[in-house]
Amino acid sequence: MRVAVIDIGKTNVKVALVDTATMTETGIRKMPNVIDRSGPYPHYRTEDHWEFILDALSALHPIDAISVAAHGATAALVDAAGDLVLPILDYEHPIDTADYDPPPFAETGSPRLGMGLNVGAQLWWQFRHFPQARRAVHVMTYPQYWTMRLTGVAACEATSIGCHTDLWRPDKGEPSSLVDRMGWRRLIPPMRRANEVLGPLRPDLAARTGLGAVPVTCGIHDSNASLYPHLLARRGAFSVVSTGTWVVCMAVGAGKGPLDPERDTLVNVDALGHPVPSARFMGGREYELVRAGRDLRATPDAAQRVLDRGVMLLPAVEPGSGPFRGHEARWTLDPQDEGEEAVALAFYLAMMTAECLSIIRAAGPVIVEGPFAANADYAAMLASATGREVEPSTGFTGTALGAALLAGPGPLPQPAAGIRPDPALAAYADAWRSQSREGR
Repeated sequence: MRVAVIDIGKTNVKVALVDTATMTETGIRKMPNVIDRSGPYPHYRTEDHWEFILDALSALHPIDAISVAAHGATAALVDAAGDLVLPILDYEHPIDTADYDPPPFAETGSPRLGMGLNVGAQLWWQFRHFPQARRAVHVMTYPQYWTMRLTGVAACEATSIGCHTDLWRPDKGEPSSLVDRMGWRRLIPPMRRANEVLGPLRPDLAARTGLGAVPVTCGIHDSNASLYPHLLARRGAFSVVSTGTWVVCMAVGAGKGPLDPERDTLVNVDALGHPVPSARFMGGREYELVRAGRDLRATPDAAQRVLDRGVMLLPAVEPGSGPFRGHEARWTLDPQDEGEEAVALAFYLAMMTAECLSIIRAAGPVIVEGPFAANADYAAMLASATGREVEPSTGFTGTALGAALLAGPGPLPQPAAGIRPDPALAAYADAWRSQSREGR
């Protein structure tokens, strides 16, 4: 089966054609996700994305099915015709939520976050400040907004509404007390499974793209798309680290105990409807901030010098999220060259990931998906800091492959011998933890 995966990321919008027989991408189109700063508030260029998606679907023939994955912290208010009543808010816009009263963390597994990272806060702010919000007949979670445009069918789905929205109770599988308190239950479309076919492509779109009545699945939150193949393939405890703008750590079969919302932990909901302890930080954003447009390249001799000299980047490069929120980044020693900087940056990102895994009581092997999987220094330090094997994904992005599996069966990832801990790196990890926690 050839599945067109529409992947709406915070940095880029992509359409990838995935052959599920081989689980490989055979074609891809991509555009940057540029924020529109005109109008009532910063928002996504929805119609530009739509035209790009349709052009990509027209070009990537043949296609047997369509699946959608999209980032979280985003919702669309639409009217009876499916049109937006307000632009879709960029979640990085610093909305005023001083009077917002979310449900307790114990109910939703959703921490109180800054900017517009809680969808419940976004909706509260929009309904409070923009009268046109009252024209909405649906609150659409982000992947399902796009599948609605493709099929005309409005739906909601657990991985999307269960992603730090304040709108869902993961333990009960039902809307939160906030939804009823605000009178929003009537706006939430019927719940459907991520792999459920909503319907065929709308006739007008089938004609425009030349695809015919191809089926469209309900869609999924992007980090959960990375988790989905491993849920199908594995038994027992394991963790998936989905890397991109956000590094999201999800622990299946994690140890029991409360999570600390002050350290950017949360409870996600997987595609099978089960709660999954999770933690995250803006690792891709931090990588870009430190790199500052340079092509940083690590070398083996630079790695040894970083270990010998104890060159460390301490948290947090992006202080608004992650397990060290509010900390100010600093170097223990300045790197002597870009090689040392590249290695120390990889070690920093690995240590931040390890910290996330620790606070959610992760167990078993660690599978790394996305761009960080290709970074050998990152994988080696992550194995050494966690004391567990790390399996870097050898395929393309986990998001595209996982979303493709919603539309039909394909080969599942098989557990493989991973990268094992190294005592020299473990000693560095211990020193990094000690110095990072001094400021807590």
